Amino acid sequence: MPELAGTADAALDAVDARAAAPRVLPIEARGIVLRRAGRTILDDVHVRIASHGITTLMGPNGAGKSMLLRVLAALVTPDAGQVNWSGAAPRRALRRALGFVFQKPVLLRRSALANIRYALRVAGHGRAQSLARAREALAFAGLTHLARSPARLLSGGEQQRLAIARALALEPEAIFLDEPTSNLDPASTAHIETLIREVTAAGRKVVLVTHDVGQARRLADEITFMHHGRIVENAPAATFFDAPASDAARAFLTGQIVL
Repeated sequence: MPELAGTADAALDAVDARAAAPRVLPIEARGIVLRRAGRTILDDVHVRIASHGITTLMGPNGAGKSMLLRVLAALVTPDAGQVNWSGAAPRRALRRALGFVFQKPVLLRRSALANIRYALRVAGHGRAQSLARAREALAFAGLTHLARSPARLLSGGEQQRLAIARALALEPEAIFLDEPTSNLDPASTAHIETLIREVTAAGRKVVLVTHDVGQARRLADEITFMHHGRIVENAPAATFFDAPASDAARAFLTGQIVL
């Protein structure tokens, strides 16, 4: 994401601030087990999320992708195993360094602009600064013309762009996106994919859950493929798509039903 600053000096200040900001990367999970209603959702998961680029979590429905994303973000506590952010257990003080956007945007009953301002005020930004940054975030997402519109009356694609802009306004080190284009039309999907590319071009880490093979081909630098709550492959995207190593991945990529 481009810096939310309008001058060269402000951009340098933002870089300096980011250098001193809380850091969560790398994010490491070891031996993660999660059970719900007698069912094992995540089964001895080991994964490392490093800096740079787009890591895409893929796999059939029920593989555990979205739940793993929540565990890595410390939104869900596993039954066994350990998640570390930058070498230590997750801490509340680091939470602003990790943005999270849900499949269904969680928006306040306020205008688009007020949704972003609220998040910034909660994070400790002053009134004037939060207004300026909120406007810049809306501009980045192409939503300036909808600043005063009620957030919950926006289209599905506009709501998702607003949720992403709100997360990015806090200048996180990494952003997690859980099926951000699910059920959206092609034009909305293209807008969001463009935002994702701009985010990574500015040096932020993206972890993306998607069931869309085409989207993964377009965006991913690294693929983490899950099946039955386990990670069965982790490879550079080109390697994964050219020569998947598991039967489950090969079946998934050819559109077969993966049981």
